[in-house]
Amino acid sequence: MNACEITASVTAIANAISCKLTDKELTLLASVLVQLGDTLVTIVSQRALCEKECKQIK
Repeated sequence: MNACEITASVTAIANAISCKLTDKELTLLASVLVQLGDTLVTIVSQRALCEKECKQIK
């Protein structure tokens, strides 16, 4: 998938989900997904740091 296809797919998913949830449910889901994204960034950042440090040790 290219960038345009990804953004179009995400938009379609968001629209489909928003039609099925209340505002409160949608707010909670959005918060959970933000936390998921932040946690994934933290994990990949930690991996990159560990790889860098491991290479410096060798």
